[in-house]
Amino acid sequence: MNMRVRLIVARRLALAVWLLGCAFPALADRIVLKNGRKIVAANVTEDANKVYYYTSAGQLSIPKSIVDHIEKGLGPMLSSPAAEAANLPIVPPPETATVDATEIDSAAVHDGAIDREYIARVENEAHGNPKATAKAAVAHHAAAQFELAHGDLDHAVEDEQTATGFAPDQPVLLINLAYLYLRKSEFKQAIDYLERAKRYAKDNADVYKLEGWAYYGLNRPDQAAIEWKKALALRPDADTQAALDKALRDKTEEESYRENESAHFQLKYNGAAEPALAREVLHTLERHYESISSELSYAPPEPIGVILYTQQSFADITRAPAWVGALNDGRIRVPVQGLTSVDSELSRVLKHELTHSFIQQKTHGRSPTWIQEGIAQWMEGKRSEDNAAVLVQIFDQGQAAPLGNLEASWMGLSDNTARYAYAWALANVEYIVQTDGLGDIDRILDRLASSPSTEQALKDVLHDDYADLMRSCADYLKRTYGK
Repeated sequence: MNMRVRLIVARRLALAVWLLGCAFPALADRIVLKNGRKIVAANVTEDANKVYYYTSAGQLSIPKSIVDHIEKGLGPMLSSPAAEAANLPIVPPPETATVDATEIDSAAVHDGAIDREYIARVENEAHGNPKATAKAAVAHHAAAQFELAHGDLDHAVEDEQTATGFAPDQPVLLINLAYLYLRKSEFKQAIDYLERAKRYAKDNADVYKLEGWAYYGLNRPDQAAIEWKKALALRPDADTQAALDKALRDKTEEESYRENESAHFQLKYNGAAEPALAREVLHTLERHYESISSELSYAPPEPIGVILYTQQSFADITRAPAWVGALNDGRIRVPVQGLTSVDSELSRVLKHELTHSFIQQKTHGRSPTWIQEGIAQWMEGKRSEDNAAVLVQIFDQGQAAPLGNLEASWMGLSDNTARYAYAWALANVEYIVQTDGLGDIDRILDRLASSPSTEQALKDVLHDDYADLMRSCADYLKRTYGK
């Protein structure tokens, strides 16, 4: 899983040996379903009947009949309520149709575009005509699926909302609209439509599966666990079981935790922590929230969960590598044992992890790890001065790992390899910001939400591919830091 992490390291690192024996994980693959949804996974294989893939829950499979195509070596592994929802191969149950949905799909979307004139004609015929009303619902649903496949979630929501207006009792439409809201991290709206879907499809496991992720996104692991148990009772599923296990660990750990909140955060903290520390953490987070929101031109739609742990509890709950100093998997998780106030280091950690929440939601879970970590380091105030000479040497010797190899999860990296990854990610983001400002970063993040690949998003904004960016970054390091 692509949990967002922060490596706390000394300022001066012995970088010269980092690439000796480094082995970066293969890029994730993307399974594109016929309904437009995409599953980002590792080691995708197929046989005559099924497509097999790996996620944090182990090996899973889906029928080959629902797969449109497979894109190899694209996209990061994801982790967060919205990103996990994006990874669910939800196939709504077939409904008794009053119209030929396939024919309407083809009429509403053809030649790579939505036919709005056709949809308008169908809408005009819908008044008082049940069959025409059903056609209008299917047409708008087809448009929403097309927009979803192209990363245009805002317009997909608009079309799916219109579809539910024409057919308010169709669970397929309600589930899909809830799914879209979940992808946008708008968890309360997702729950509203899932509750409506339950009236018509109370035995649909996907309703409870999605609702579990929505409650988890609202920092309610207890209610998420209830929904996932219902989903498993209806249909055994490895993804749901893995999510339930995680929620139960959170629930058990947090039962004795104290709670506090502010305008944009819901905080839980171990009883051993000082209440004054918790209040100061919230104050610091609110200050960083305003700064990041201004820099990235975005504000997350829901309060962000924050958990303060002892060191042992952090290790037990996150099960992260030893080099991980804090973590963001949709909730900001930070060990604060021994602290009585927010020092400069904790403030940097909080700003770094909070940046991940903004990027994750702004890109709808489609930002690669190197961009996530590069921006988060930049936001917390790190710069490349100490590492520039060795990074340039590595690049000039032709040993620099391609940025494409840094898209997927870093959770399996060794300490030394992770240090290189963090340094190279920061250097490339620093080059982009110092050359054309944070505006380019903002535009890249917007493009990531809809581009077929990270490299394409870079081309759209910078007019550079990965090789161009790495070369320009190395030149920047030489000019700026004298090597």
